[in-house]
Amino acid sequence: MPKRRPVCRTLALAVFMISFSINFSEFANAQPDKRPNVLFLFADDMRADTIAALGDPAAVTPNLDALFRRGFRLTSAYCMGGNSGAVCTPSRNMLLSGNAYFRWKNFQPPKGPRGLWSPGDGPNFPVSMKAAGYETFHHGKKGNTAPLIQARFDHDLYLKNDEADRTSGEPGREIADSAIDFLKNRKPDSPFFMYLAFGNPHDPRVAAKHYMDAIDASKIVIPANFLPEHPFDNGELDVRDEKLAPRPRPIDVIKKQWHEYYAVQMALDRHMGRVIDQLKSTGELERTIVIFSADQGVALGSHGLLGKQNLYDPSMRVPLVFAGPGIEAGSSDALLYLFDVYPTVCELVGADAPKGIDGKSFEGVLHGKKKTHRESLLLAYRDVQRAIVTPHDKLIHYPKAGKSQLFNRRTDSNELWNLFDDPSEFELRNALFRKMRVLQEEFGDGLELKAPGN
Repeated sequence: MPKRRPVCRTLALAVFMISFSINFSEFANAQPDKRPNVLFLFADDMRADTIAALGDPAAVTPNLDALFRRGFRLTSAYCMGGNSGAVCTPSRNMLLSGNAYFRWKNFQPPKGPRGLWSPGDGPNFPVSMKAAGYETFHHGKKGNTAPLIQARFDHDLYLKNDEADRTSGEPGREIADSAIDFLKNRKPDSPFFMYLAFGNPHDPRVAAKHYMDAIDASKIVIPANFLPEHPFDNGELDVRDEKLAPRPRPIDVIKKQWHEYYAVQMALDRHMGRVIDQLKSTGELERTIVIFSADQGVALGSHGLLGKQNLYDPSMRVPLVFAGPGIEAGSSDALLYLFDVYPTVCELVGADAPKGIDGKSFEGVLHGKKKTHRESLLLAYRDVQRAIVTPHDKLIHYPKAGKSQLFNRRTDSNELWNLFDDPSEFELRNALFRKMRVLQEEFGDGLELKAPGN
């Protein structure tokens, strides 16, 4: 018969194994989480071309300059557009859901407008990051956002008053203060995903005198595509934004608006820089992916327009840069949507890739493994404008006005020379219309389009 171990020896062995297991578990749990933090800085109504490091002589943006110089720039990133004059609403809902705004056109929230907000259930940005073990933090403006998705952040904060933030003279300060406080007091048990959804440089644009004085008015250059008036009715000439200056647009009024824009942008840059400095002071910046973008641009005189209720590049193209561990400095003109950011971040940090959304990861572009991302983009604004963007061309169609524009993106980046009626471009324009209809079907856009002359 086998010999039995003495009871005391057996108990001693059991106690040792339990003790070892507990100690090992504590050791394992004590190991720092090596995954990168994610800081997403998101502006409101900020053009893609008004950063000093990108060549704007009047801009004063030292913190963004540093980010763009050390990061990877995506120079052909676009907001898809929107179903509301407040384009920031659909833009932010698309960003956080990863879906085109057509997907929730019939969704009626318990409180809120039909078709303007994405549902808060997954997949969405905060849900995916939380599932991956990230502590999630949102602080942003109250109006025209994605409240059902934002409620899924661990920390969901809003400005006390959007108007007060924009007229305080220090736009962005309240959100930056809150973010810094969070970073100082959180327990570093897990990485963080921080989404700071600022309300600037959206109008009213009010900056303290020292910011206004720091902008050299002599360096402000009116956009090359400035027009006193838009050449035809684009279907949205009487929206709120377009009433912020008289028509025809007086040059002195447009210059004043640009001066205010630059000053507010400078203030926002300062306060975003404070958040970055806090990460530097604790050694966290080296393991933080910092992303900067905006919900859409703004015309400010381009094409005779002031707002973002149009599909020209100044209004729909957005600044976008990624900087941080594993991301080398560089740039790409690959076409992509703002809502592609969500699945890209998931892939970068090892979170489960969201399934069934319109967004597509461009991680391969960021790491130099791919030169292109999307073959073409559909842009849409309410039922009055549709556009298709390819690497070479851009076609804008105005179904109610019965007008269209065709621009060569390579030779006419300012979108000044309409080639639509050029007989040599008929084949191209028809091919672009066909592609546009394919994209409409892909994204669930039911607006019927008929090309002029067809």
